[in-house]
Order: sequence, then structure tokens, then C-alpha cells
Amino acid sequence: MVISNGHGEDVNGGLIAEALQALAPGLVLAALPIVGGGGAYRRRGLPLLVQGRDLPSGGMVYQGWNLWRDLAAGLIGQTLAQIRAARVSGRRFRLVLSVGDHVPLLFAWLSGRPTVVFLVSTSSYYEGRLRLSPLTRWLCQRRAVKSVLTRDAFTARDLQHQGLAKARFLGYPIMDPLASGPDATQPESGAQMALVEPLTLTLALLPGSRQPEAQANLALMLLVCERLVQIAPDQPWAFEAAVVPGTAGPELDQLLLPLGWRAEAGALVKGAVRVLLRSDAFATILRRSRLVLGMAGTAVEQAVGLGKPVVQLVGRGPQFSYAFAEAQMRLLGEAVFTVGSQPAGTREIHGAADLILQLLADSDLPQLCHQCGLERVGPPGGSRAIAQALLEQLQP
Repeated sequence: MVISNGHGEDVNGGLIAEALQALAPGLVLAALPIVGGGGAYRRRGLPLLVQGRDLPSGGMVYQGWNLWRDLAAGLIGQTLAQIRAARVSGRRFRLVLSVGDHVPLLFAWLSGRPTVVFLVSTSSYYEGRLRLSPLTRWLCQRRAVKSVLTRDAFTARDLQHQGLAKARFLGYPIMDPLASGPDATQPESGAQMALVEPLTLTLALLPGSRQPEAQANLALMLLVCERLVQIAPDQPWAFEAAVVPGTAGPELDQLLLPLGWRAEAGALVKGAVRVLLRSDAFATILRRSRLVLGMAGTAVEQAVGLGKPVVQLVGRGPQFSYAFAEAQMRLLGEAVFTVGSQPAGTREIHGAADLILQLLADSDLPQLCHQCGLERVGPPGGSRAIAQALLEQLQP
């Protein structure tokens, strides 16, 4: 049974489950996503123990107004059903994988089953030393917890030094789709290649996945693209936005119309500036980009893992605030740059464009970012390594 609590956590859990299916096709698997509808599991054909739904907060209930919205949308009923599933359905499984923080750990504890913990939601890079809450530490130290996996090697070493001998790093699954995902090696069509010539200077735009925040983030990024073309018109720019399905539409058109942008054949256009919108080629866009303009969580981590420099603007939230952007810099190191400390205005837009030109001219930056990606995120292969460790726990 895989228990997880968030979009990124579900993605990691789904990738590990997929690797388990490949290594042991007869294994019985099920998922219990605590936040949202579990799309990462459903897309892989994994049965859900509770048919949950996406709540207004997207899991960000620490903000009071979000909590009240979630309560009105049925949070209590959904949580009770999840508790019942962990306690009753959980008994049918020989092993539980907890992906996230203390929340899935608590549900794993309710199941009473042996557990492997993947602390994907935190890292020692944030503060230099990981300060687990007393509850999380107690849960991890239980005899039923067989192993505590971390998202990077630095965190595993830190926890071992703190006395948690069962901590270890086996890899970070989010890098695996970029190496073997359906769009990682898929050739571009003639129409797509016409928009992205081999000698272009490609910038990837990652506005995030939560709406309407992602649409507002994209609007800020378009202003940066426009500014880049204004101050460096001779550069062979190509702008590609990796967006979630449903980003384009009447809401986005209404947002961009006052800014002079219009939708045209899978792209957003303003004068000579053209930004391609794609929801089916995340890996392709990242791989051929020289630099990333990002206002996202997991997607920015994946960009850093590929050795790409990332420039961040501060949005109006609720997710991508300055606090989130600053935490990303501590987590991901010297490959990530944040412009400003308040929601981006004209000054920050111009500053981002200037910084992008400066970074693109730095011949030492690619090697620095490559090393940063290996240390902070790690290479592909995490899904299979974690799946093998889980199968070892299932051995008699």
C-alpha cells in the first residue's frame, strides 16, 4: 500500500509503484492519496483505496482561509474515509510505503503494518541540519519502520549522524521520467521543429500546475520574454511553456488580452514574440532549453536535476511566494536565482531579463549547474532502486 500526501508525493509514489509493477508483475498494489484525487496513481492503473477528490487548497491547508474552504468542500468526510481505509484495508497488505512527511506516516502507523518511509518533503539542505518534529522522529524510530529513505544523500548522512541508522538515500524518482518518459525521446513533428530551429536559444517556462495561480505566473513570464526580445532582438530566441492541460482557454485569454497577447495555433503571440504552449512534452522542453524561467516546485527540481540554471520570479501565491522561492534556493543551491523579494512588477521583470542575459553569457555556469544537479537532486534510477529495496522487505 502506497500512502502519500501531495502532488509531488503522488508523482514519486506513482513512479515507485510503476517500477514495482515492472519488477514484480504479480504484486498486489494499491494507493491511498491523502491530498487530491490521486491522478498520478490512476494514470498508472493503480487502484485507490479511497476515491478522493481535489480540494480547493490543493493540500495547502496551513493557511486559515484554505482550511475553511476545504472543510466546506468535504475535508472531514474524506479524512474519515481515509482513516478507515488505513485501519481496515491496510491490514490486507504486507508492507506500506509512506511518501511525504508525518501525515502519511501517521496513516501508515494506523495500518499497523511494516513500513518503509520516504521523507520526500524535506531536506537537510534547507537549514544545514534536518530538525525532524518529535512526532516524525518517534514514528521513524518505531520497530515497524524498516527503512527511512531521503530525497538526497546529504540528508541521509545527516540523519545517520543524528542516530537514525536506518536512514539512506537510494535516489529521487522524479528524475526517471526525464530519462525514459513518453516524451523524452519522441521526435518532434515538422511543425514543432519549425518553431524551434536547432540554433535557437530556447528558454523553458514552468509556471506551475495549480490554477489560477499558474495562469497568473505565466502572464509574468510572458512579460520577461517580451523584455528579452526588446533588449536583445538579435538573439535567436525560442520560448516554450510546459503547462498542465487546461491552462489555455477563456480564463487565460481574458488575463492576457489587456497585455496585448493573443492565442494562435498552440502559442501565445505578441508582435514578434511567440511563446509555444505544450502540455505533452515536459521532458523535451527541459532537455533542449538553455535556461529555465520557473515558478513551480517539483518541475524546478527536475530542471536543476538536468543541470539547467533556473531564474525565479516571485508571484502572489498561494504557493509561489517569496518564502517558497527562497526555500527553493536553499534546497537546490547555486543553480537557482530569485529576482526580488515581493510580487514581481516592472522592476523585477526587467531585472529577470537582465539576469537571464548575464547567465547565458557565463561559460562556467553549465558545469556548475551540472554538478549542482547531481548533488542536490541526483541521477535517474531512483524508482527502480527504491522498488528493489521494497521487494527485499517482502522476502520471507
